Amino acid sequence: MTESKIKKYNTNAVNLGLFYNIFLAVIKTIVGIFGHSSALLADGINSTSDVVYYIAVKVFLKIEDKPADKEHPFGHKQMENIASIVIAAFIITTAITIAWNSINTFFDLVNGNEPYKNVALLTLYIAIFTFISKIFLSIYTKYIGKKTKNPAIIALASDHINDIFASLSVIIGITFALYGYTWVDPLAGVLVSLFILKTGIEILKDSANELMDASPTDKMKELVFENAKNFKQIGSVESILCHRYGKYYSLNITIGIDGITTMNQADKIADLFEKKLLSEDNELKYVFIHYHPYIS
Repeated sequence: MTESKIKKYNTNAVNLGLFYNIFLAVIKTIVGIFGHSSALLADGINSTSDVVYYIAVKVFLKIEDKPADKEHPFGHKQMENIASIVIAAFIITTAITIAWNSINTFFDLVNGNEPYKNVALLTLYIAIFTFISKIFLSIYTKYIGKKTKNPAIIALASDHINDIFASLSVIIGITFALYGYTWVDPLAGVLVSLFILKTGIEILKDSANELMDASPTDKMKELVFENAKNFKQIGSVESILCHRYGKYYSLNITIGIDGITTMNQADKIADLFEKKLLSEDNELKYVFIHYHPYIS
């Protein structure tokens, strides 16, 4: 897939999510307030935070398109992972805010400090609508994430899935509130916050690992070891170091070559090994091979 197509897919996924979350943020917040549903209001706050970090993702994705320069020889693809961390930060902050407000509302209801208000039936319809539409949005965004392998888009897909469970919690809370169990509604808001918090922590962990050049995956190791077997002069693979930038990565590999091999022959083997690895994986952009004599 060409870079222009990847950019188009990513932009479409972000724009769709942005405009849809603007709509949800407005309708859920208004109906949550006037329909007296703490759970729906909490979900509205969640959608409002979604709008903020969607805008942040748009900015970061624009920056990542800048070509490599003197200060950034590998380009600006790491902006994808930075965008994911920004998303995670917003998600975690939103979760804490929702939990705090929902717990306060729950205790106010239990202690009689919050006057009883009937939850409007419309709040249930909005929650059901959110639940169904988020299923379709998560499927689409997940499809784009798999297609472009962009960490920021994958993070957005995870957030959509999180919203599905959050909406289900809202539906349950509002249903109980409609039957007179008003204290269940703010508890549903707390449950919403837990789903949101879990997603935020997972995204933060994955993105941090990418930025810190975590150990190469089993797939990368298999790629190196399997191809090394095709060269009888390579006696060992000493180490494999990986550097990621967006969906692309480079490998620094140390190998042991038969000690009787001349320098010219060793150079040719290393070059052939590099070309073989690069031809096997189109996400692998650079291979740097270091070698030393190997005595069997």
